[in-house]
Amino acid sequence: MEYIFSFEKLNVWIDAKELVKLIYLVTKDFPSEEKFGLTNQLRRASISVTSNLAEGTSRKTSKDKSHFTTLSFSSLMEVLNQVIIAKELNFLNEDNYQIIRTEIEKISNKLNALRNAQLNS
Repeated sequence: MEYIFSFEKLNVWIDAKELVKLIYLVTKDFPSEEKFGLTNQLRRASISVTSNLAEGTSRKTSKDKSHFTTLSFSSLMEVLNQVIIAKELNFLNEDNYQIIRTEIEKISNKLNALRNAQLNS
């Protein structure tokens, strides 16, 4: 059996990883001229959410851990901003927009709870 790292046990990381897969799925249908624009930006920002969580778990102090959770939250807000723009440009339909928005809200609540727990430990 392979070793499971601490970030892999975080429910918020699992949810954020699912968001990455969703973002990749919906951006496949974006216009081809957006390949190096909004498609790339959305994908990179969503991956940044999970990457900062993973990096933060390797830090020693609670302050350091919470810093990376804050970075993760910031990247999540970047994703939300880009999703709103994609919706307004009609790259995203209403159903996908609502699904992504709901996931972002759930993840943001978990990130806030994690950050508060890290700061209070």
